[in-house]
Amino acid sequence: MDVSFDTKVVHNSLKNTNSIHSKTTPIYQTTAFTFSSLEELEGFYQGKSPYLYSRTGNPNTDELGQAVAALEGAPAGVATSSGLSAILAGILSVAKAGDHVVAAEDLYGGTYHLLKEELKQFGIETTFVPFENSAQVKNAIQKNTTLLYTETVTNPFLRVENIGKLVEIAKEKSIITMVDNTFASPYLKQPYLEGVNLVVHSATKYLGGHSDVTAGVLVGHTDIVKKAREKVVNLGANLSPFEAWLACRGLKTLALRMERQALNAKELAHALNANPSVKKVYYPEYVSEKGNGAIVTIELGENCDISRFFSSLGWVKIVPTLAGVETTVSYPLGTSHRALPPELQDKIGINKQVVRISIGIESASDIIKQFEQAIQASL
Repeated sequence: MDVSFDTKVVHNSLKNTNSIHSKTTPIYQTTAFTFSSLEELEGFYQGKSPYLYSRTGNPNTDELGQAVAALEGAPAGVATSSGLSAILAGILSVAKAGDHVVAAEDLYGGTYHLLKEELKQFGIETTFVPFENSAQVKNAIQKNTTLLYTETVTNPFLRVENIGKLVEIAKEKSIITMVDNTFASPYLKQPYLEGVNLVVHSATKYLGGHSDVTAGVLVGHTDIVKKAREKVVNLGANLSPFEAWLACRGLKTLALRMERQALNAKELAHALNANPSVKKVYYPEYVSEKGNGAIVTIELGENCDISRFFSSLGWVKIVPTLAGVETTVSYPLGTSHRALPPELQDKIGINKQVVRISIGIESASDIIKQFEQAIQASL
């Protein structure tokens, strides 16, 4: 469909093939699909019929995978039960026992733990390095390295990855690249079009957008996504039809939400930069021409009592996640990055004064006022 992103994101429903022409894709809330004969059943295994059992495939989950793939400019996509399961499926589609992964050290804590601890049980080792240093990335690559892994905009300090350089290194070494595009969303960044092989999303965040669905999506090269889909099926990491339907419904307003949230984030970052009680504001200088995303991370000054700050936020909710339409805050040291080794927390900058803010669609002036009041109350 040769139209702009803002139009494409609204029109992502599967085409109806039956005689009932619903405007939106119905919820196929079923565990299995029926067959009129053994010949028709055998047709599934011969590729003549797409659905057998909802763990192996469902129109709603297919719609989500295909819709996100289209927005990323990728040929194939698969929906999963969470962002982390999408990451796992992607990694296992390109790495096996005895293989090695090179990953950015400033990743989301859950991803760091998956790579460092859980994948060891599969015989996959990971080396973490600062990806802003290309020489260190190259030096970390071994003969058995099969994957370079990072995030387009890192969690929580919002470092914008140099995708072009990453792809250049990977091509030189014949290594697969995989990037988590959750923070930017395809509205701001489309890493696949920049040469990345696999792009992963926690659809729980901006794609779903309303804090009411837990889901993941992996998109990329057709042959790799095919392998990843097999992992999803065989490891039981499939997404339920209703969750997929909710995510697709939320996806239709992605452009509208991200535009407003990114504008609000820019205003909040500017206001907090001017507040003397804020030691540092983390906010990207440039993510794309559409904006810099909807996350602002701050480090409060030592004169601010962090507990008093969190208890003075009024209508701003404290949560361990992000990206809903409401403005929320999280505490990386106590939630998303608490499992990181203390030495890595120190190196990255995760300390007791760091707050990650997920900006919503409210009035920017109201958001700014609430944070300024909370900071004042914390002094």
